[in-house]
Amino acid sequence: MPAKGEKYFFISSLAKGLKIMEMLSEHKALTVSEVAKQMDSNRAASHRFLATLRELGYVEKNDDNRYQLTFRIMEMGMMVADRFEIRQEARKFMQDLVNTFNETVNLGFWDGNEILYLDKIDSSEVLRIDARLWSKTPAYCTALGKAVLAHLTKEEINDYLKHTRLVPHGPNTIVSKKRFREELAAILERGYSVDNEELVNGLRCVAAPVFDHTGQPRYALSISCPTFRLSMDDVESVHPKVRDICSQLSLHIGYRPDGAGNMSYKMPKERINK
Repeated sequence: MPAKGEKYFFISSLAKGLKIMEMLSEHKALTVSEVAKQMDSNRAASHRFLATLRELGYVEKNDDNRYQLTFRIMEMGMMVADRFEIRQEARKFMQDLVNTFNETVNLGFWDGNEILYLDKIDSSEVLRIDARLWSKTPAYCTALGKAVLAHLTKEEINDYLKHTRLVPHGPNTIVSKKRFREELAAILERGYSVDNEELVNGLRCVAAPVFDHTGQPRYALSISCPTFRLSMDDVESVHPKVRDICSQLSLHIGYRPDGAGNMSYKMPKERINK
């Protein structure tokens, strides 16, 4: 019988095996005892999980008798990545931004709760911001996430805030839901978002949404760099280009605004007022 609160189809052993793989991805390599401690399990059970994953080719033991993930995980990840055609479609637009500003450009995907970093092109500057590909960050304290959130319906925003606790990450993280709603309204009005040291101290980003062929804000592009290279005054000279590139990319992947002509970053009123 499933444990209380679990779905009837839930397989606990499978969930534990996947949890161990997630732990190994975070810690790079762990001993059996370390896995047992983090799983709050006994050593024998943890060893069986690791031995099974090793037999299947997902885990290997290094010279220090620590278990680590194999490249099979990367192979699976790349097969998943190949499904995101947006990465290929967005490259030339991202490169345009890099050529203009020589700062790191990120492509984010809205997964319904967080921002997944699908792709990036690094700045040639020695000191630059390095977001890990396929990593996730909270949407509420990133320019990428706020650019998308601002263009969701009121119901979608309400649902997001209902299930999200706004906790501090950087010195300027917005933790008041009332103030955060005001921030989203301002972003919707101006068409771009700014991460002003909300995720990380010393980081500033400028982003705009990218709409897919259904009109949904599924993606966003951002420029990220140290604050000393991008003041808040400098944002005024950066955001028009970011918005324009995101507009071009949206049209390129099939988005069609109401009527022929210019791209609009505001969703139709019937979506906003639902």
